[in-house]
Amino acid sequence: MINNQALLFLIFSLNGVIIGLIFDFFRILRKSFKTSNLITYIQDIIFWIITGMSVIFFMYKFTDGTIRMYMFLGILLGFIIYILTFSHYLIMIFVFIIKRTKYFLDSIIHISLKKIFLFYKKRHCSSQINKKQ
Repeated sequence: MINNQALLFLIFSLNGVIIGLIFDFFRILRKSFKTSNLITYIQDIIFWIITGMSVIFFMYKFTDGTIRMYMFLGILLGFIIYILTFSHYLIMIFVFIIKRTKYFLDSIIHISLKKIFLFYKKRHCSSQINKKQ
């Protein structure tokens, strides 16, 4: 019985890490993209729905729906360990990647639009010159 409870504690600690990853996913989105308050509220609701579904799934999958206090302590411990160890670095890396990707895509779009504008201007000016002659 104790062996089983220790294993369940580790499983629910893993669930806490997963919840931390989901939490950071939304933090990364907020740091990378400007969002209105309404979008932030919607993201919060989505986070809590996903988190609740994750906890319920783990409970039914591993304990047949039995609720024990050590499961919630495991989730809390896993979440805290994740936040204190990996969270900061993961957020830094992904925000950097997203910002660089946005910059790269913005540059490509800017260059493409500039070429289209120059092409249009060139054709338009040459057609104007041909009409005058």
